[in-house]
Amino acid sequence: MKLLIPRVERLAEWLMALALAVMVVLVFGNVVLRYVFNSGIAWAEEISRLMFVWLIFLGAILALRRHAHLGVELVQAKLPPWARRGCAIISHLLMLYGLWLFLYGSWTQTLIGLDTYSTVLRFPMAFMASAGLLCAGTMMLIVLANLWKIIIRHPQAMIPGAGLAAPQDSAEGARE
Repeated sequence: MKLLIPRVERLAEWLMALALAVMVVLVFGNVVLRYVFNSGIAWAEEISRLMFVWLIFLGAILALRRHAHLGVELVQAKLPPWARRGCAIISHLLMLYGLWLFLYGSWTQTLIGLDTYSTVLRFPMAFMASAGLLCAGTMMLIVLANLWKIIIRHPQAMIPGAGLAAPQDSAEGARE
């Protein structure tokens, strides 16, 4: 598992870079074609939109995995370790609920998208909604894994505010 996760992260990074490169080439090419030749590529916008959706959702997964999402931890840092841990458990449960709603909605949209097609290329719109499925499912696994680490008091558990706590709070957390 320790070898698989970095490889999957690297694959996601490469897919994001590829999606960004395709978007740049298609959008720039379309702009040049419109202004210089007074024409354009009809399918470029659809592919660019699809790449953008996948780029955003893959980036959201990587950001969660690396704890890079924005968060305000100042209040949690002021709490004692037991309260910080309790807040982390509650927030993880709320995140799981939100991700469940996201997963359910993405599943519904994917089913609808199987019978709905893009205007120009005629690909199933389920390709768009399936990005949400992958994102929600993967994020649920990441949040569940960290929640489990918090519950069993694993030293690698990510508890918001723990890194900002005063030195004596860290010592109390270790004794807890």
